[in-house]
Amino acid sequence: MTTIAKGRKTIPPWMSPPSVGVRAVKGLVIALIVITMIYPLVYVIAMSFAAPSQARAGVVFPTEFSLDAYRAIFNGGTVTQGLQNSLFITVVGTLLSLAATSMLAWGLVRTRQVPGAKFVLVMILATMFFSAGIIPNFMLVKYLGLLDSTWSLIVPGLISAFNMIVIRNFFQGLPEELIEAARIDGAGEWRIFLRIVLPLSKPVLAVMGLFYAVGYWNTYFNALLYINDSEKWPIQVVLQQYVLAGVQIPGAIVSPDQPPPPGVTLQMAVIVLATVPILVVYPFLQRYFTSGVLTGAIKG
Repeated sequence: MTTIAKGRKTIPPWMSPPSVGVRAVKGLVIALIVITMIYPLVYVIAMSFAAPSQARAGVVFPTEFSLDAYRAIFNGGTVTQGLQNSLFITVVGTLLSLAATSMLAWGLVRTRQVPGAKFVLVMILATMFFSAGIIPNFMLVKYLGLLDSTWSLIVPGLISAFNMIVIRNFFQGLPEELIEAARIDGAGEWRIFLRIVLPLSKPVLAVMGLFYAVGYWNTYFNALLYINDSEKWPIQVVLQQYVLAGVQIPGAIVSPDQPPPPGVTLQMAVIVLATVPILVVYPFLQRYFTSGVLTGAIKG
């Protein structure tokens, strides 16, 4: 094996600084990947604001812009109702999932205080490898009386086994001395959990909350199975109906004396409204990713 001398030490070739040509190739590849990812998003946003004349002309990137597509969508009310449904499902579902998952994870950490905790943990781990299937899940939702209800999109997936394991591993890394000191001072399990454990677990709870929120916001297949009332559809089902299926959005007009905007601008506007809200959350939680996910995943 050849090495490159550097002073008194030798450096393997793969650890030596890359040449100018290698760095140029890496930069070009990264630039192409960025363009490939950014171009569709920029195109969708630009076309959603395109003026009707340019949208009908089929231009690639419009130079004249209008808000007619968004005015028509909000006048129709269907997309607005879908956004409201998704917002309710996401906010309520995320809060309930975080509460249930964190309580279950804390109970499974206290294996000495909770009888049968190890057996429950094994059963939860089994759900990560075996699934009941669509029909048993549908029958369960039916017997619970949740069909055609937004709660059918929250209750069946209230706790994710993977997220619970990550939170549990994070809880295991908390100082045991701190918990014992609180118990000696007379704090009960609920007070320890609410006043000590949860405040120290903000990073992992923020990341798991984001995972839950993205899952609830993107709810699509379960909504097709369990919800028949179009007024209770989340935004993803609305997106499928009016973008992929090509169904006309009811009442999507700017004003009675004007023709409706072109279909392509309406479709792009719906995509933007279905995508942007969840993207806004990422910058606020990005700083928690390293400390939240890695700490909870590595700790065994």
